[in-house]
Amino acid sequence: MYYTEKTWIFLDGKFQKATQAQSNLYAQTLHYGYGVFEGIRSYQTEKGARIFKAKEHFERLLNSCKLIGIPFETDPEELTQLSYKLLQKNGFQDAYIRPLVFCGPNMSLTRPKEVHLMICAWEWGAYLGEQLLKLNISSFCRPHPKSLHIAAKACGHYVNSILATIEAKDKGFDEGLLLDYEGFLAEGPGANLFFGKGKKLFTPASGSILKGITRATVIGLCDELGLEVEEGRYTETDLMKAEFAFYCGTAAEIAGIESVNGKKFSGNWAESAGKRIQDAYRNLVREKKVNHLITSS
Repeated sequence: MYYTEKTWIFLDGKFQKATQAQSNLYAQTLHYGYGVFEGIRSYQTEKGARIFKAKEHFERLLNSCKLIGIPFETDPEELTQLSYKLLQKNGFQDAYIRPLVFCGPNMSLTRPKEVHLMICAWEWGAYLGEQLLKLNISSFCRPHPKSLHIAAKACGHYVNSILATIEAKDKGFDEGLLLDYEGFLAEGPGANLFFGKGKKLFTPASGSILKGITRATVIGLCDELGLEVEEGRYTETDLMKAEFAFYCGTAAEIAGIESVNGKKFSGNWAESAGKRIQDAYRNLVREKKVNHLITSS
């Protein structure tokens, strides 16, 4: 699914075939999850492939390294150009790009002496699909913000996300919704949460969430669309008073939510501000010029 014998990746300074790439089985990242990554999308536009917010993603990659103590420094612009070359070599325009900074052999819990960079890409549709999502409140909570650096997009952090998703699917839901350690709404396993009524939207504040790049994009779109956004601490009760809700993230893009724990939202998604944000986001990433004006209440 992610590669074939024809797929190119970038690994440690050179492009090579994915099927020929090798890594060390004693890598610290493999054993302890001590690495960082990004998820980035490229979209086909009238001017060709365009990587959406590449600078922001690669700056976050480098910041993640600093936060968790991985010695890795480079230029975000250089990483951007490498990503464009990778797309070209694979013949991709609509693609998902995955940069990974991983550590070399080290069985001790110490700073790595050897650090590697891999960038791969594959053609991937919306991670959560195109249908409205059915969520459940997960029995797993987001990690305590003093237990690790929440702002780092670190490999090991996502064990928490995997557990929440597996639990949700085993119970017949599409995805989970995690609370923070105090029981307030946090985020999805791989996406930020927004919910709202009329022209007002709400989203969990920083603390236990990864403040996503798509989340920031949505907040910017709301300003253009004349929508109010409030960041705060909210409960499941607050969520179920909303007319609509959606997840947002690079992989998920904008994914509407139908229900939480079997309780449906009162509004019609197709007529909601959430749907208008979804449409505006799709136009933005593909550089389509449209009128985003919202006139309904």
